[in-house]
Amino acid sequence: MEAESGSSSPGRKRRLLRLYYSAAEPQQEEQPDPCDINGAQFDPELYLNKLRKECSLTELMDQESCMVKQIRSLDSDMQTLVYENYNKFISATDTIRKMKNDFKKMEDEMDCLSTNMAAITEFSARISGTLQDQHAQITKLSGVHTLLRKLQFLFELPARLNKCLELQAYAQAVSSHRRARCVLQQYSHMPSFRGIQDDCHAIMERLAQQLRQKFRDGGTSAKELSECVELLLQLDEPAEELCDKFLSHAQTRLEADLQGLEAELRDSTPAKVSAQKPSTAASPTSPSESSTSSHFLSPAPQTDILEFIDRGCNEFVSNLCLVIASYQELFVNRPQEGELASKNIPQMANSKLLVFVDALAARYFSLVERRIQEEKGVGDNSLLVRALDRFHRRLQAVSKLLPGSAVPSQGTEIVIQAARERIKQYLSALQSFYLDSLTDVRQALAAPRLSVGGASAVGSGALAGNGPPGKEAPPSLPDLLTSLSNSILNQIKTVLASVHLFTAKDITFSNKPYFKGEFCSQGVREGLVVSFIKFICQSSRQFCESAGDRGGSTPPVLLLLLSRLCLDFETSTISYILTLTDEQFLVQHHSPVTAVTALCAEAREAAQKLLNHYVKVQGLIISQMLRKSVETRDWVNTIEPRNVRAVMKRVVEDTTSIDVQVGLLYEEGVRKAHSSDSSKRTFSVYSSSRQQIRYAPSYTPSAPMDTNLLSNIHKLFSERIDIFSPVEFNKVSVLTGIIKISLKTFLECVRLRTFGRYGLQQIQVDCHYLQMYLWRFVSDENLVHFLLDEIVGSAAHRCLDPSPMEQSVIEVICERG
Repeated sequence: MEAESGSSSPGRKRRLLRLYYSAAEPQQEEQPDPCDINGAQFDPELYLNKLRKECSLTELMDQESCMVKQIRSLDSDMQTLVYENYNKFISATDTIRKMKNDFKKMEDEMDCLSTNMAAITEFSARISGTLQDQHAQITKLSGVHTLLRKLQFLFELPARLNKCLELQAYAQAVSSHRRARCVLQQYSHMPSFRGIQDDCHAIMERLAQQLRQKFRDGGTSAKELSECVELLLQLDEPAEELCDKFLSHAQTRLEADLQGLEAELRDSTPAKVSAQKPSTAASPTSPSESSTSSHFLSPAPQTDILEFIDRGCNEFVSNLCLVIASYQELFVNRPQEGELASKNIPQMANSKLLVFVDALAARYFSLVERRIQEEKGVGDNSLLVRALDRFHRRLQAVSKLLPGSAVPSQGTEIVIQAARERIKQYLSALQSFYLDSLTDVRQALAAPRLSVGGASAVGSGALAGNGPPGKEAPPSLPDLLTSLSNSILNQIKTVLASVHLFTAKDITFSNKPYFKGEFCSQGVREGLVVSFIKFICQSSRQFCESAGDRGGSTPPVLLLLLSRLCLDFETSTISYILTLTDEQFLVQHHSPVTAVTALCAEAREAAQKLLNHYVKVQGLIISQMLRKSVETRDWVNTIEPRNVRAVMKRVVEDTTSIDVQVGLLYEEGVRKAHSSDSSKRTFSVYSSSRQQIRYAPSYTPSAPMDTNLLSNIHKLFSERIDIFSPVEFNKVSVLTGIIKISLKTFLECVRLRTFGRYGLQQIQVDCHYLQMYLWRFVSDENLVHFLLDEIVGSAAHRCLDPSPMEQSVIEVICERG
């Protein structure tokens, strides 16, 4: 309350106390307060006297000021309320004035209406009085007239039905008969009605025969067929029999569509596309060109798959949908009345329809699967994807018409199976492409040998310069490696682009869970990309399983090339391909997939195995030359050496060629620091003072110590050499492995022979010559020192007359040779 808000604090407290005690004592009636400014019993004089007694001057002035503010506020609110509602007041006044005028007119019209109603009532009373006597007679005559019309319809019914039968107005005849059937049945005990009933029954029997004949008429349209079924149902034909006849008639038409598809499938004879490979000699640096055209083209049937699917959808599927819709309208969705409601016709009809549709769809799907299996080529995937999309899209109409049918799910399964088969075909094509690319690489590697004089010319432009004029330069190993790697990568990208069509946004089946998940992860990533990478690694490892000392028919340079290819796959290519696949197909790894690290480890293992095998094969090739050179010579009766044997020069030449070959694909590697004497002159294993002291007893006939004992003591303090240890991915490690195998073979062959004086000297010359060149290729020259020392020492141990040649003479022979 506004006035109370300005009261003094003691007064407010007293008032609150009064309210509290009044609530606590409900039996006492509350008296109105005359000092309550908002109360009905407010007394101004009493209120003022009370204020003058209780309040000081300052409080009185404050109270006055507060009351003035409240009065002004109330005046302002009142003015605002009047201004805001002024238009409403004016409008209400106008409305009231208009209502007064309208009610005045309405009163006049109501008076006029009352007068007219009184006149009408008077006239009606006069007419009723005049016709009172004839009303019963008129009602009776009207009933007789209606009965006569019905009797006339019944007597004319046979003629009417015959006329409808002649005009083939079957619907009108059935309608007329249904109108009269109940009456005729009710009065069938009367002879006249009995005769009419018999005539009508005979006529309707003929009509039913004609309607049944339409089922056997091949030219009956779907509309006429539906009309026949509807009329027969009205004539109380058995619903189950009608269902069977309807489906039998429809099956005849649909089987004709299927036979047309089967005939087209049978007549489509594939025409093989002859794809000639480009000549390898003419284009040796492009291993992918010859295989791309042969494995990514296919037999082309006379009718492509899109036309086949279009025909099947436009003929068979469309007609099947029409049959389903008509059948459901006649038997399933038809309102059941009377006795038909108790026969449960819709359930029976729907079960027959499901069996019918599933049987025909199974035959259609078998034809579609046969046609899809003919799509062996992987050159253009768009036609197949569009055909499958159209096939899947049209089958959705069946799912809407027949929700309980398994046809749509079976169609989706066909699409999924086609996608799986397509991935297998692409994988097979990639594998064939890779094998053909390797064949082209082998031919490119073998081609220079036909034109270049030495077999060691493969892979080096410098060494191939002495070929006949007019011949093209042989392809270098880096070019072959780049071409092979790029062709593999490009083919993978091409295949991924083709497979990606299955997941395009405008393809209806791409939103299926399979194509969003399993197809991308297990199909494309694992089944295609990962499988192809594993195939490359596996097929590359198979080159290491060749039998024979020379590695079978596999060129060593191919082993080197494949080892570098697998190493490049491990370092970058695998990660790039899988990242590209994951980004392009939005692969979500819900199921376990092969990790990138596992594939990289497999590729590195294949590269290591290939490189180890390359070292073994090259080492065995050089070892074979050394073994034959030792086994075919009579070391006891040989002549005094005058030059280095040709086989040693061949060993150095082959090692140099291998060094150039490996250097084209692998980095140099790390070498140990060379000793000062190895770089100052043509090195001899016997030139250093340490070695002269060590091996002098072996070459001096009057040696007081047992040379065999000295050799065994030396071996105890020498570092063990692992001949077939795994090599590292660099040139120095590869050459070291080859030289270890070669010199170890040389040593073992020497240990099996007996030498004369000149035989030992020839071994000295050969080992010195080898030492002059081989130390440059290995990571540690001491390894060559040790093996050559072992060879000379073993020859000395097996010499009948161990008289070594002077070191100066050895150096002269080696420098001259």
